[in-house]
Parts: sequence; structure tokens; C-alpha cells
Amino acid sequence: MLKKERYSRFIDYFTEHLPAAETELHYTNEFELLVAVILSAQCTDKRVNMVTPHLFAAYPTADAMAEATHEDIFPYIRSISYPNNKSRHLDKMSKMLVNDFGGKVPADVDDLQKLQGVGRKTANVVASVLYNIPTMPVDTHVFRVSERIGLTQNAKNPLQSEKQLVKHFPKDKLNIAHHWLILHGRYVCLARSPKCEECGITDICKYFEKQKSFVNK
Repeated sequence: MLKKERYSRFIDYFTEHLPAAETELHYTNEFELLVAVILSAQCTDKRVNMVTPHLFAAYPTADAMAEATHEDIFPYIRSISYPNNKSRHLDKMSKMLVNDFGGKVPADVDDLQKLQGVGRKTANVVASVLYNIPTMPVDTHVFRVSERIGLTQNAKNPLQSEKQLVKHFPKDKLNIAHHWLILHGRYVCLARSPKCEECGITDICKYFEKQKSFVNK
């Protein structure tokens, strides 16, 4: 199967079966999304959504959080992975957001990456979800699923994966394709035991084809 055909089939399937895919992080404004995405690094969205209501009640704006210290923030996120580091990130990020960006979350990916705790993936997520800027944030699900299916080939790291996906997905499909890949990886194409029997795109999946040929030997 040609790569173009694989991408086309992927898009057609998810356009029909998951037309409104979006982030599962809970937020009500730009600042809350930025905080939630920072907290979601190496942590599940479910866990993040459990702690953010109390965190946002205490610090509803960048200005409010900028008045706090990392020691103040820590108790609210202690059940999150790496709470010490993340409380320091939020402390410094909120202060920089207020001092350098007037409290407004920037839309530019490069500006976003100047903020503490914001790497390329986080910046791409924020730019995509908040400002509808075509990006392809690559997390562990996107990296794994795109390689398994065959959307990417021999990608050694998230940046290589991102470049391949951006090259082959139509620009207007990048943002939703990111969510398709995440949700498929989260609920169907699991890391250790993929649920191939529940998958609707095994006909284009290189991993499934390889497993099938192995069983038939």
C-alpha cells in the first residue's frame, strides 16, 4: 500500500467514526489549558483532571498563580507525576507569563517554548487547541501509533515523527489527526496489548499485517 493511500484511508476512517475528536483535558480558558498540558507530561489526562479543579479554584489566573510560590502550589498537585518539578515550573511559568506576556498565553510556538515547563510538544498542543494553528504534537501515543500503522517509518524520536506526519497529512487535518492518534493509542492501540480485534484500521496497519503473517507461519 502506498503511503498516500494509507493516510487517505486513516483520514476517511476517523472522519466517519470520530469526527469531533478533541483534548480530554478539562479547561475553561487559555491559562487553564496551558497549566493542564504542563501537568499532563508523563501523566494521564484523567489524573490531571482530578487535581485541576482545586488548583484552578485557588489560582484562577496567571496573576493569581504568580503571587504564589512553588511551595504553595505543590499541595494541589502532589498526586501528579513529578510534583516537585511541576510546581516549580508553574511558579516560574506564571511569573514569566505576567511579566513578559501581560498574562496572556502567546500563540507563537517559539514564544510558548520560552515559558518554564513548556517544550515543543506542549507548545504545539497549546497552539493547536487554543489558536487552531496547524501543528502535530507528538506524545508517546502519537509516536507509537503512527509508527505501528505505518504513517511514519523508522522515526527515531518525536521530532522525526512530527516532520513525517506534517509532511503527509493535509494541513487542514493536522490538528484533528493529532487527537485521532492520541485517542486511538489511549483506548485501542495500547502499548503492551493492542486491541487489534477492536480496531477498524487493521487493513492499513503494518503491525497487524506483520502479526498476521507471523501467526500464519
